[in-house]
Amino acid sequence: MMREMADLGFSHAELSHGIRVTLVPGILKAVEEGFIKISSTHNFCPLPAGITSPAPNLYQPSSPADSERALWRRHTLASLDFAERVGAHVLITHLGSVFFFLMDPARKVEALEHALEFSKLRENADFQEEIGTLLGKLRKVAPKHYSRIQDCLADVTNRAHEAGVKFGCENREGLLELPLDEHMDAFLASVDDLNVCGGWHDTGHACIKHCEGVIDHEDFLEKNHARLMGFHLHDVSAEGKDHQQISTGLVNWKMIRRFIRPDHLLVIELSPKLQKEQVLESKGFVEKWLASDLA
Repeated sequence: MMREMADLGFSHAELSHGIRVTLVPGILKAVEEGFIKISSTHNFCPLPAGITSPAPNLYQPSSPADSERALWRRHTLASLDFAERVGAHVLITHLGSVFFFLMDPARKVEALEHALEFSKLRENADFQEEIGTLLGKLRKVAPKHYSRIQDCLADVTNRAHEAGVKFGCENREGLLELPLDEHMDAFLASVDDLNVCGGWHDTGHACIKHCEGVIDHEDFLEKNHARLMGFHLHDVSAEGKDHQQISTGLVNWKMIRRFIRPDHLLVIELSPKLQKEQVLESKGFVEKWLASDLA
């Protein structure tokens, strides 16, 4: 796996939240041999024992259950240990969801989204009314979840400092996931004192939210770019599918280029369904994009 990425011309790789324990020996061998380096890992990595498919939301730091938050801390500490072992300096992290015990307030929005043309959602009055109703509900209950997330991050801060690893708090595509996009800047400011947290911008997630009318992608980057550590780069198709070949979809790459700094980590994050040629074309686009004078 690691040799294939190196042979495609990548000097570094991110290890995702789908890395099974059985893959670890080969990864460590590749790192030891030095033909590829690890830029970042993604919580939880490797996967907890018994889990065989990607599960970044398996345990959530926002959960009202003490037992689930304890499991999040346990497996996040294990992920920090592994990140240190492979030389990564950023652990991409999901920060949980808003919990509703008796209903799913996003159900109407999701049903309407499936019935409408994705690229027209932002202009659809019925959809925007439902989005507004949902966001109103989320604003009321989200703040009580943030203290739990902050406490969980504080509990693993010492180990993060020891490992030399920082948490890349990723913007999410799920409507119930946290922090809410409009709260991202305030949340990141609230954990500044830990000195181990920063933002991680996923271009596809933000594009989806833009098309849904939840955010303005450019405004979101304006508010949050100062605390960003890096980006997941991928495109979104007209049907709303992300992790697509870069420069083939709805993402505004010219706009995003203005927010890229030399110290940012940039990770091309593509669907495993794409072909080798699409990976190479995405890589070629990014190289030319970075060499442009649009910044």
